[in-house]
Amino acid sequence: NEAKTAVAPSSRCKLLGYAFWYGPGGQARCRVADKAKETFKQRIREMTRRSGGRSLAEIVERLQTYLPGWKAYFQLAQTPKVFRELDKWIRHRLRALQLKHWRRGKTMYRELLALGASETDARQVAANSRRWWRNSRFLLNRAMPVAYFDRLGVPRLS
Repeated sequence: NEAKTAVAPSSRCKLLGYAFWYGPGGQARCRVADKAKETFKQRIREMTRRSGGRSLAEIVERLQTYLPGWKAYFQLAQTPKVFRELDKWIRHRLRALQLKHWRRGKTMYRELLALGASETDARQVAANSRRWWRNSRFLLNRAMPVAYFDRLGVPRLS
C-alpha cells in the first residue's frame, strides 16, 4: 500500500501508535504518538462527561477497564512525563465531575468540609459553584489529592 509504505528517517515515522525520536547519543527511542494521545483523551472525555447521570463510582469502574489496557499497550514508551501529565489531566476531569455532581454551593461547602478541606478553601470553591473546571484545580487538589482517587480505585498510568 503506497499510502502506508514509506522510506524515511525514524524520527518521522509512526508505527502502531508509537512515534520515534532521537535521544542522547543518537539512539532512537519511542514515545506515544500525538494522534494516539488525542484518541486517548477523546475516549476519556466521553467516559467522564459531566452530563449523563452516572455516579463517580460508575465512571471509575469504566476507567478501571480502559486505563490498564492502554497503559500495558504503551508500556514501551520512553517518555514517563507523558503518563504523569495524562494522570493529572484525568484527576482534574474527575474533580470537575464531582463538583458538577454536587451542583450547589451549599452542597459543595458541606461535602468539602466532610473531605477535610479547610473552611476558607471550601467557602472559596462554593462561592464559584458554576466554574467546575476552574475550581477543580488548585484548592480542590488539597481536598481531593491523588490518595483520594487511589482509594476510589482509579488506576494510575505512571
